[in-house]
Amino acid sequence: MTKQSEHKGHPFQVMAKPAGPMCNLSCAYCFYKHKTHSLHARHAFQMEKGTLELFVRTYIASQPDGYPVQFVWQGGEPTLCGVDFFRDALSLQEKLKRPGQVITNAFQTNAVLIDEQWAAFLKEHDFLVGVSIDGPADIHDHYRKDAAGGGSFDRVMAGLAHLKKHDAACNALCCVTDISVEDPLKIYGFLRDHFEFIQFIPVVEERNFTHQAPFLREEKKWQRGNKKKSNELVTRWSVSPEGWGKFLSTIFDEWVVRDVGRTFVQIFDATLACTLGQGAPLCIFGSTCGRALVMEHDGEVYSCDHFVYPQYKLANIRECSLEDIAASRNQIRFGQDKLKRLPRQCLNCTYLFLCSGGCPKNRFASTRKGEKELNYLCSGYQAYFSHTARAMQFMANELRNQRPAANVMAVAEKMIG
Repeated sequence: MTKQSEHKGHPFQVMAKPAGPMCNLSCAYCFYKHKTHSLHARHAFQMEKGTLELFVRTYIASQPDGYPVQFVWQGGEPTLCGVDFFRDALSLQEKLKRPGQVITNAFQTNAVLIDEQWAAFLKEHDFLVGVSIDGPADIHDHYRKDAAGGGSFDRVMAGLAHLKKHDAACNALCCVTDISVEDPLKIYGFLRDHFEFIQFIPVVEERNFTHQAPFLREEKKWQRGNKKKSNELVTRWSVSPEGWGKFLSTIFDEWVVRDVGRTFVQIFDATLACTLGQGAPLCIFGSTCGRALVMEHDGEVYSCDHFVYPQYKLANIRECSLEDIAASRNQIRFGQDKLKRLPRQCLNCTYLFLCSGGCPKNRFASTRKGEKELNYLCSGYQAYFSHTARAMQFMANELRNQRPAANVMAVAEKMIG
């Protein structure tokens, strides 16, 4: 049996992609599906049983005592692997865990393939299910289409109905695009009616991003036919900094008046945690990163989900333990570079303690003085942080005095007026 003293390292997370970049949808803004052309395919991007067992074994062994082992399954679309694949994963987890270890599983899906069997399985084994949904049908279907160009909303809602029927724990993962900002409250109201927990993810994609050919053609065609001057930095479906700030602030004004303690919006919770001085619960707001790696179907481990490129490949789990990979010089450098490469404008910013420069993948803009690596969404975040500051400070003070943050709802209208 493994000795307790052998497991005193630092916890880290590995997001596993058992189907690699394969997906049954063709969302216009997807930054991953094009990797079917660049990643090595083994058995049509299906993780082999040997790789699965090695991953489960080494991941469990690498985590320190006293911390839950969090398995996060993503894609692509993980349901393409079938229920039996995850039955095998759970069996391995039960077999290989140490006495007293707590293991959890999270699962991100577009929900198109979720049926009675899937929903019952996910509920039975306490999976936390993240459902990718961008709002009501007209907004969701604008970019989240299938290979034939048809919308996916009705099938997503059918999958969600199965999950709700079985009372499976599910959150909303909502991508915010250029069209989302046209009606934030419509999106929020819809999501609030169906989910208790909501995560908003800004779609930001550099225009020179290496994308799947059909989408590139679509983008170039749009540029030729659109008279409106486009942003030179990003693709047309990307949310603008101004749009992102307005989107968050508009929804916050609704949430802080009526939904505190009832609907949980991840970025609001993260901002409150930072205001309290508790540290960032989101990697994008941490001062450093590098503790959330990604493993492809073939066992190749990369620095981050947004950096699955040759220069960020760390090792294969067949060659090196996950613990050694996470602690490698390249990965440590990757995590520390987030802080080391911040422009002076960020280092002198009032809101640095709230965002720490944001996600490195979005740091391709320049400051007013021409410094590089400014977050493209910087001005949007600043607008949101400024708009919500009084209410956040009020909630933080209530929590410090062991009172509910929901007390803010009684005075919120005066703070946001």
